[in-house]
Amino acid sequence: MALTPGTLLNKRYQIESILGQGGMGAVYRALDVNLAIPVAVKENLFLSEEYARQFQREANIMASFRQNNLPRVVDYFTIEGQGQYLIMDFIEGEDLRKRIERLGVIPARDVVLIGAAICDALTYLHNRQPPVVHRDIKPGNIKITPSGDAVLVDFGLAKVMEGNQNTTTGARAMTPGYSPPEQYGTARTDVRSDIYSLGATLYAALTGIIPEDSLARATGKTELTPLRELDQKVSRHLADTIEKSLEVEPEDRFQSAEEFKEQLLIEVENLAELSRPHYVVAPPPGNGSAEEGEQQPMKRGTGPKVPSAAKKVNSPHRQPKKRIRWLPLALLILAGGLAATFILRPDWANAVMASVFVTSTPEPTLDAVKPTAQNTATQTPPEPTALPVVVEPTEILTPEPTSETQPTNTPIPITPQLGGGTGEIAFASDRTGSMQIWSMNSDGSNQRQLTTVTDGVCQPAWSPDGMTLAVISPCKQKRNQFYEGTQIYLLDADGTNFRPMMKNSPGGDFDPSWSWDGTKIAFTSLRNGTAHIFYYDLVEGTLSEVSNSPSADFQPSWAPDGKRLAFVSKKNYNHIFIMSITGEDRMQFSTNGNVNDLWPEWAFDNQLIIFSRSKESQFYPWLLGLNYEDRGSEERRIPILTSGDTDPKASASLSPDAKWIIYESWPDGRNHDIYIMDRDGYNQKRLTTDPAFDFDPDWRPLPIANTQ
Repeated sequence: MALTPGTLLNKRYQIESILGQGGMGAVYRALDVNLAIPVAVKENLFLSEEYARQFQREANIMASFRQNNLPRVVDYFTIEGQGQYLIMDFIEGEDLRKRIERLGVIPARDVVLIGAAICDALTYLHNRQPPVVHRDIKPGNIKITPSGDAVLVDFGLAKVMEGNQNTTTGARAMTPGYSPPEQYGTARTDVRSDIYSLGATLYAALTGIIPEDSLARATGKTELTPLRELDQKVSRHLADTIEKSLEVEPEDRFQSAEEFKEQLLIEVENLAELSRPHYVVAPPPGNGSAEEGEQQPMKRGTGPKVPSAAKKVNSPHRQPKKRIRWLPLALLILAGGLAATFILRPDWANAVMASVFVTSTPEPTLDAVKPTAQNTATQTPPEPTALPVVVEPTEILTPEPTSETQPTNTPIPITPQLGGGTGEIAFASDRTGSMQIWSMNSDGSNQRQLTTVTDGVCQPAWSPDGMTLAVISPCKQKRNQFYEGTQIYLLDADGTNFRPMMKNSPGGDFDPSWSWDGTKIAFTSLRNGTAHIFYYDLVEGTLSEVSNSPSADFQPSWAPDGKRLAFVSKKNYNHIFIMSITGEDRMQFSTNGNVNDLWPEWAFDNQLIIFSRSKESQFYPWLLGLNYEDRGSEERRIPILTSGDTDPKASASLSPDAKWIIYESWPDGRNHDIYIMDRDGYNQKRLTTDPAFDFDPDWRPLPIANTQ
């Protein structure tokens, strides 16, 4: 169970707040009462032999760090029967992933200085005896402090290289786009693996785009998009330097972090001005720093000054690409033969060191879809055209009538008593004898019937502007997967104007999911014999098939950037996958296992995806969450298992502000009702108590308020 503010831990560390919550425990801000300084506390509540040993090894690795760009462990202890605890420097600021989201792309000079600072940290790690390899460098694991320093955090996957051994000191895992190909299987990782991951991080910072996955490149399925195709303002030398670090073969990369840093610093004009032994960039906003608009890319003119010991790299595009050595490994992975070698990292705090989080706000992701020629590096993911309004807890927003004929019983969204998440909730219920759509305020009050369709309706899905519902009919009862013979219908928010989405539909269309701009609806269809995902363009009146695999694909959830879909793919078991809306870049999101995953829901932050999982032998699902950028890692249970909550959780839906979750549950094994909890699984409340079958809840976003 999470520690509460005010708790005095080990008679010294007074807990102040939770910074992050994970499946293995939480991360806290605390006060060291002996020294009167803030510290970060990371806990591990899973005390099995392997987890406990791995957690202690992380402490051992970090305990001796004494370098400006690395955090320090200042204490470590175990409380019998409760957990293990690391006490670390508390590092304020923002991580690089949030900075990329805030600015779109990072100025080239700042990218170079961040890269140089992390190279200094890597040089320190790689030159230790024995050397330490970080193995999880990515934007979320680089923290920019209020003084502008870059700090490398999260050593949960670190490896100590002792002799010629290939075993790991941390768990082996990979982050697609950032991990080198040798990290996907049993190949040895070494200091050059960190060079690759840092290069991928700098590539993403310069362009706002995650580079193509290394394994796909190693097997010839794709090529790295040259940096200057994404942004011609990037100098040729800087592009060549970063692309060299991203070579598939380790021997083609820089062989040391110091060599990589020398090439990066060629890019910096007036190098003599860097008088400090480390490299400082613009600090996060809110601490006396310049406004965002004042952060300009480095000037280009007569050319940068070059350190005398450095030589410019040759263009990596002139080097032959060697892939044949990776083909046997790739074939094994594609066949699933190496699945057992992936030991996924425990999600102690959403893959974040205690010093990473200042708040537990979900973090946005970068665009992982390969851009077209029109996608420049300055572009950021488009925002939906109808954003939900987030209302302060004391405010009630009443939509203005659109005409004199608007029904007087138009629902009025209110702020739930629990706080957070405005809008009302639609759900399906058979409480009047047949399945119909009902609506209620988000505190459970004012429950009212919206439809009276003879054949029954279910699966309500609100449009982004909150003015239209998509539903399916006929619907006699809830089904966890396929609804044969159904069609998708649209109706207005007050339950009127019930009409088919398409004029000609052969039936077997279900699982409607609106695009975040409100112009398209993705859905599952059985029209071709196998469940595949389609989308219908409401503006153009055109139908497109997205799925292109022999497996059954269903339950799509549209990403807020409008470019990707999360969905369920059924082979032997159901697992969550992600693909572009053209059916390309298909990748597995949820971890493998003899389990079934259902009902993916993509949060408005473009990052968090939640879904339900159940065992093979019985349908009693629990809820999991995982950030898009952390795909491949172990998912976070919501709430954590140690909370004691084991009630089933199905068909979950996130509130417009992504702070609250509504879901269907049946704790007594019979009566299905709608419940609400915060996004960490706490503050639970039952919203419906009717003995009928209530399911398929969905939040109604509020229409945009007129502030004129």
